Amino acid sequence: MSLLEPERYFSRISQIDIKADLFDQGFEHVLLDIDNTILSRATHDVPRDVMAWIARARDMGVSFCLVSNNWHESALRLAESINVPIVAKSLKPLPFAFLRALRKIDATRANTVCIGDQLMTDVLGAHLAGMAAYMVAPLVDVDLKHTLMLRNLERALLKGRQPEPIPSTSPSVGEYAVHLSRASQENKSEKEQK
Repeated sequence: MSLLEPERYFSRISQIDIKADLFDQGFEHVLLDIDNTILSRATHDVPRDVMAWIARARDMGVSFCLVSNNWHESALRLAESINVPIVAKSLKPLPFAFLRALRKIDATRANTVCIGDQLMTDVLGAHLAGMAAYMVAPLVDVDLKHTLMLRNLERALLKGRQPEPIPSTSPSVGEYAVHLSRASQENKSEKEQK
């Protein structure tokens, strides 16, 4: 597989089947990009279905680490709010941050997948670090100017490849909402205990 070819391409993170696409593939750990992968650039919020997917994956035993080129305090606050370790200012696609993230969650390259919305940072960086990479379509079209320019190159490199169709067996947003509510309550309880 090419350095710039994701192993899988999904329309959004909540489309990834935790059992079939993670555990059955040998992935127990996930390195997550932030901007336009789990955090909308338009609203600066994590969509409900994305937060619910993260909560459900955690309930099933998946561990996460955020890996982001973002250097703003907001990235650190997001990591704290969802209780996930972070490697910020990561200089993706250089592999060093990916390797640091693996150490933070006691993971190996073989049992970890990187999930992100960009070929040139997330997919390339994961592959340079010797890991698998799943690509997701960006949550919204709003992005930084340099990222929008790279999107044109990505389209050419993807050669018309589209995200995989959503399987009819995918859990609904309503099912994820139950997990989101539980995760939110647990996070609130942990903060109150501190």
